[in-house]
Amino acid sequence: MFRSIRIDAVLIQAVIAGALSFAHLHDLAEAAGQSGWKAWAYPVSVDLLLVAAWRRLRGARRDRSAWTWFVIALVASLGANVATAGLLDLANVPAWLRILVAGWPALAFLGGTLLVHQPTHPEPTAAPAPAAAADPAPVIDRPDEADEEPEIAPAEPVPALPEAPAPASVPVLPPALVDHARKVATEHRTRTGTDIDTATLRARLGIPEDLASAIVAQLA
Repeated sequence: MFRSIRIDAVLIQAVIAGALSFAHLHDLAEAAGQSGWKAWAYPVSVDLLLVAAWRRLRGARRDRSAWTWFVIALVASLGANVATAGLLDLANVPAWLRILVAGWPALAFLGGTLLVHQPTHPEPTAAPAPAAAADPAPVIDRPDEADEEPEIAPAEPVPALPEAPAPASVPVLPPALVDHARKVATEHRTRTGTDIDTATLRARLGIPEDLASAIVAQLA
């Protein structure tokens, strides 16, 4: 049974860091006049607001409200850790810090309520523009030409034109593939002292022969 338990170093580190941060918040709240169970409730309030803001950010990265409350909770947590590191005399806490600690529950309740009940609006997508209908060609009535009988000219033989050769298809070279081929060619030139040929480039990249020839021609 105990062999199946896997010790995760990251999990242990998270537990240690959470316990230390919890203790620092408790000590700061107790020094600011919040004794008993109230001092233990402050670390829970700060961590819950931090988790709620993070969960909100996972679904909406551009949510300014979630970022605001995340920064507030993070500053409260980091501030307590720094303040209890000897920079603040816990036996003589200033009045402004007592005011902040006393007002934190209302601020945390407001932030948690807004994070939970504020709807997430999806980003609007631009609707495709409707295709413009082609205007029909205007019909011009020519009554004078309708009455006249057309003159039929004798048909003249049209000389046959020579067939033009079909243009050779030029493969489209993706920029990413050309950049990668350039790196391969540079590495081949550095290693062997000669330019890479079509067969080697084709074997290295696994591409058709015509595409490899076009890339070698471009790299030349």
